[in-house]
Amino acid sequence: MKRHRFEPARLIAGLTALAIGSGYGLDALGVWQAPGLWLFLALPAGLALSGITAAVRSTTRRDTPPTDPPPLPHS
Repeated sequence: MKRHRFEPARLIAGLTALAIGSGYGLDALGVWQAPGLWLFLALPAGLALSGITAAVRSTTRRDTPPTDPPPLPHS
């Protein structure tokens, strides 16, 4: 399996989407009374945090060669 580089900005964006979706889902089920304005404002806040993280990561990232082992020869 090909290994992928860790990208914290995608992690933050995904966790934001998961939290907002869970909040709206719990509100629809009647389990939790979600404050609509907070959930509505969480999306731009999460995307802004993700963008800031991506910008910081791109300026501090060191370009290192991949550490994948060489492929095994067929016998």
